Amino acid sequence: MATHYYTASSLDGFIATPENSLDWLLKQDIDLEGPMAYPAFIDSMGAIAMGATTYESIHAEEDGDGWPYTRPTWVFTHRALPVTEGADVRFVQGDVRPVHAEMTAAVPGKDLWVMGGGELAGQFADAGLLDEVWVQYAPVTLGAGAPLLPRALDLEIIDVVRNRAFTCGRYRVRGAL
Repeated sequence: MATHYYTASSLDGFIATPENSLDWLLKQDIDLEGPMAYPAFIDSMGAIAMGATTYESIHAEEDGDGWPYTRPTWVFTHRALPVTEGADVRFVQGDVRPVHAEMTAAVPGKDLWVMGGGELAGQFADAGLLDEVWVQYAPVTLGAGAPLLPRALDLEIIDVVRNRAFTCGRYRVRGAL
């Protein structure tokens, strides 16, 4: 069992624009059956942790099919958020350690995905609970926005591949730099 931060980034290290837009990302060419692509990654995950901004973005984009995830999801938030009917979503706040323990207990032996914001992934790293960072670098620069991972971490390269427009890297977290 491992805890992963899997995300995409601009070359200058941002995961969203200052307005939290991902339009720049959704225009990129990727092979969904290719190396380090999302479908194979999500298939290996047992549970998801995300922040409020990520949850709101996904909730706003729900179509008639409803919540897109079948895995239990913990949403870290300090404000009231709309409930997604029929989804296994749990709203939490505070220290990531007890939530990580709850997630691990809910899906024994399965991996966990820290989705969305770099600050939340940073909190897991601060607690020594982040094992790997997976980044798909898109060939764009944003100049500003939400940072990839606002922490000084020592990482070890596990794998690097190209998937069409993306340079994809997988890293083991060694600890704080």
